[in-house]
Amino acid sequence: MVKINENIRFLRKQKGLTQEQFAEKIGIKRSVVGAYEEGRASPPLETLLKMAELFQVTADDFISKDLSNLPAGQIAMNKQTGAAPQFKVLSITVDRDDNENIELVPQKASAGYLNGYADPEYIGELPRFQLPVLPKNATYRAFEISGDSMLPLESGTIIIGQYLENADDIKNGKTYVLVTNKEGVVYKRVFNYLKDNSKLYLVSDNPAYSPYEIHGSEVLEIWEAKAFISFKFPDDGKSSELSLEKLTQIVLELQQEVVKLKDR
Repeated sequence: MVKINENIRFLRKQKGLTQEQFAEKIGIKRSVVGAYEEGRASPPLETLLKMAELFQVTADDFISKDLSNLPAGQIAMNKQTGAAPQFKVLSITVDRDDNENIELVPQKASAGYLNGYADPEYIGELPRFQLPVLPKNATYRAFEISGDSMLPLESGTIIIGQYLENADDIKNGKTYVLVTNKEGVVYKRVFNYLKDNSKLYLVSDNPAYSPYEIHGSEVLEIWEAKAFISFKFPDDGKSSELSLEKLTQIVLELQQEVVKLKDR
């Protein structure tokens, strides 16, 4: 028999909400949420419909299916043809104080993430950390990028992205981490033409790479870039060598001018 209280608890945690935050969104008291999740009370129809809307599930699925055992793609609400992709309930982890973690997807884990992004056990095995400076009430994930297509951000840079539930929220020219079923995990500058032809156009900051398009149906997750972590400082590597070379040349030219003035 399906237990609505377990679905409520499961979806709340997947959404990354504390009981208090969830209660505020639904317009009820935190103690009532506790009663629902512990099975001491059942939500009335009006409250149940609010929950279903918040979690982007159908009311029928909410009361008739064990959502913790469904593939993520089956949890999402039915979409109208031509509408922007609406993404599934996200798997997350929280710390002991019910604060949401930032899970890190290293380069070597990118391929596995395509298979495990919807699996709570897989997500739970990823490295995780906290960044208190980030705004609350949002879900974040970190991805280590590879290659040189987004220079000056080099391979190994960690992009911290905020989860987008709706592809309509993509803003032209902003950078995003896209999880796609064909291209894998990519970090690009994105232009949104979903309403025109159901396509997203992906552009690299490195002009050596040509732009390309993907269909909206290929996108599994979208993360808007909010910050990055790099272990290479601006005065390190080739850029600093070039700077030093220019400075050396300037000094030599000045020395030559001084010699010419003395000769005169």
